[in-house]
Amino acid sequence: MNNDSLLKRIESKRDEVIALTQDLVRIPTINPPGDAYEACARLLGERLQKRGFAVEYIRADGAPGDRNSHPRINVVARYEGAPGGECVHFNSHIDVVEAGSGWTTDPFGGEVRDGKVYGRGTCDMKGGLASSVIACEAILEEGLPFAGALEISGTVDEESGGFAGVGYLAERGYFTKPRVHHVIIPEPLGVDRICLGHRGVWWGEVETLGRIAHGSMPFLGDSAINHMSAFIHLLETQLQPRLSRRHTAEPVEPPGARVSTLNINSLHGGQVEQLFSMDALNRPAGDLPSPVVAHSCRAVLDRRFIAEENLEAVKAEIVAMLDELKRSRPGFDYGIRDIMSFVPTATPKDAPVVLATARAIARVLGREASYISSPGTYDQKHIVRTGKLDACIAYGPGILDLAHQPDEYVGIQELVDSAKIMALAALSLTSGRQATSE
Repeated sequence: MNNDSLLKRIESKRDEVIALTQDLVRIPTINPPGDAYEACARLLGERLQKRGFAVEYIRADGAPGDRNSHPRINVVARYEGAPGGECVHFNSHIDVVEAGSGWTTDPFGGEVRDGKVYGRGTCDMKGGLASSVIACEAILEEGLPFAGALEISGTVDEESGGFAGVGYLAERGYFTKPRVHHVIIPEPLGVDRICLGHRGVWWGEVETLGRIAHGSMPFLGDSAINHMSAFIHLLETQLQPRLSRRHTAEPVEPPGARVSTLNINSLHGGQVEQLFSMDALNRPAGDLPSPVVAHSCRAVLDRRFIAEENLEAVKAEIVAMLDELKRSRPGFDYGIRDIMSFVPTATPKDAPVVLATARAIARVLGREASYISSPGTYDQKHIVRTGKLDACIAYGPGILDLAHQPDEYVGIQELVDSAKIMALAALSLTSGRQATSE
């Protein structure tokens, strides 16, 4: 079956996918703290319920970040076809990062200009969510028979680890066979690219310890900040050069991420940060510092590692450096704790979800798909680790480099083309037929 009518229908829904992207972007689901999650979930759920989907709203009770002021509300919508087929699930996160500065458009306006929709989350990843909705709706509107089921979810907190979103749902069987067989996550990896997995990550906190004393007599104390400086010096002069020589065979994009990396996410030492100002008489206003030597300094580390490394060795490398400083530097002492870690993931290239999406890309775009891995983790980690489902890819419209940037946008043609590709792949996977064939 050639599905020409389906592709034409999706093309005719160009204005609809633009409008849905705009509607989603205009709900400022900023994380942190997790604003407007329920409003966004309801927008998606009410739309899909009108189209015959069974809709669930699932609050992540007890999960990190969930509180009455900012409830973690996820939405899952399911449409059952004929029995005997498999379920294809399109998962998108609804949270976005803060807008930040440097915008020339309203970050939550959804402005259309030069064939693009602008706004925070257009690319990452409300545009992809809109495309997946249009894809499934078009299949139903065409009355195309299929076995199995179509699922669409809007989940929270991906930008902060996904523990109240996909992680919470995965723990409750929402991403486990026989409920779900194939998962497509419409992250902005490029309309002709299939993302098979991601690098590993270890987030950890290192604390250096000192001795408090009067700031006028620092020689009576021992500055934890100075100890942390010595550790950071080793990170910069010893560890980072080693990491830059470790290359992966995986097709990670952008190419700069094909090596192991370390980012010092934040530093916290001494007194709590204070904002100083002067009053009208040029006198200090507000809280002023007190004269003390810092007895504690903490650094949060974001270590991304390649498939050729392992988590235990990553942590051991940091500990070895700290232990060496403890042996060689007078007064040096430290503590270390894990914050979060995930090992690299990689879906096999011959998995049905990969093959079906690749055929659809060739059909719609007239060129072969390329295969990449992501530099950072995304919700695939929970689906693989907790759901025990390795049939998961990221595929969606948008340019990854635009994520979290000012003037973020998604191309309108990309929205349409990716909806076509998602629809063809879904038909193929649900019923087990070559829906993308001529």
